[in-house]
Amino acid sequence: MSRLLGVAVGVAAAGVACVGWGVAEAHAFTTRRVAVPVLEPGATPIRVLHVSDLHFTTSQRDKVAWASSLAKEAPDLVVVTGDNLGHPDAVPTVAEALAPLLGLPGLFVFGSNDYVGPRPVNPFAYFGGPSRIHADRTPLPTEDLRAVFVDAGWKDLNNARAVITVAGVEVTAVGMDDPHIGRDAMPAPDGDRGALHLGVVHAPYARALQALTDDDADIMFAGHTHGGQVCVPGFGALVTNCDLDRRRVKGLSSWPGALGDPESTWLHVSAGAGTSPYAPVRFACRPEATVLTLVAKA
Repeated sequence: MSRLLGVAVGVAAAGVACVGWGVAEAHAFTTRRVAVPVLEPGATPIRVLHVSDLHFTTSQRDKVAWASSLAKEAPDLVVVTGDNLGHPDAVPTVAEALAPLLGLPGLFVFGSNDYVGPRPVNPFAYFGGPSRIHADRTPLPTEDLRAVFVDAGWKDLNNARAVITVAGVEVTAVGMDDPHIGRDAMPAPDGDRGALHLGVVHAPYARALQALTDDDADIMFAGHTHGGQVCVPGFGALVTNCDLDRRRVKGLSSWPGALGDPESTWLHVSAGAGTSPYAPVRFACRPEATVLTLVAKA
């Protein structure tokens, strides 16, 4: 009996330690950097800051300071792939956090948590497939958030196309609203194709990635997965909360095949910088933003 009690106490202590680590790691913000050979030979590099899944509440001062500090990376373009809000009153917090970046060229799409607020969920439900949006979710001030970005000159890519000048280069972009809640609709072709063509979406569902690939995007940006949020060291993410495979849950990869496949497109999935306020932990998956330096192909 005493041996069983000792085992139980040890398991409980390990569980408490893991939760404590997960809470601490959720505040261990980091900035990742990667080079992507996507431009034509001789082209000048372009620095893209990819930010996703901030899930801001009104009290997260450390996250505000970190997000504001990203301006020191001196990006040429900011791409925000949704889920900015975690509370109905957090639009001013988002505006404050991103204020140093709003004067730069920017592109954005929304995620489900830019439309409706979070709610408590059973974490084991994610193993049954992508999460569902329930009718009792609190509506969020989506249009106030949109106004913050659009008034700053950022391009709204929710089921839309845009042309933007970045570091003296004409860039075209196409985006879709969040596939996770069925709001995605590929905009009709308009004939424009810049020196660089970007695809942007919140949740990297296969249908969305294939549509952007078919549109001849040079590189695609997505978020939503949180990198798995709670990962197993040496194994990685357990779930992606969409139909994307676990190998592509975060970081740079390609879709639909391997790197170098002429039918594939570069894909960057951000592990995001936040959590639901009802599950404020990350484990073996630090909150992040990424600076992608787009460079000339060899």
